[in-house]
Amino acid sequence: MGDDLSVPVLAERLAMSPRHFARVFCRETRLTPARFVATARLSEARRRLEDGADGVERIAYECGFGNAERMRRTFLRHLGVGPHDYRQRFRAAPHARQPTEEHA
Repeated sequence: MGDDLSVPVLAERLAMSPRHFARVFCRETRLTPARFVATARLSEARRRLEDGADGVERIAYECGFGNAERMRRTFLRHLGVGPHDYRQRFRAAPHARQPTEEHA
C-alpha cells in the first residue's frame, strides 16, 4: 500500500502518457487517480485501526501516508475524527471466549 502510486509511475506501468492515463482513469472510475489512492489508503488504515494492534505511526507509514500527522489530517478531512479517536470508537470488540469442553 505504501508503493509509489503517482500518475507518472502508474502511467509508465501501462505504457501510457501521464495525461492520457489520468483522463482514462477518471473516465473509467469517475475519480481522479489522487482521490482513488487517498480513498484506498484511508480504507486500509481504517481496517487496520479497527482490527489490528499496530501503532498509528506504523499504520500511517505502511498505508502510504508517510507519517502519522499526514494520516491524522486525512482522517480529519474525510471522517471528522483523528485516527486515535477512530480506533477508540470503532475497534472490533474482542471475541468472547468460547467455553472449551473442559470448562463446559
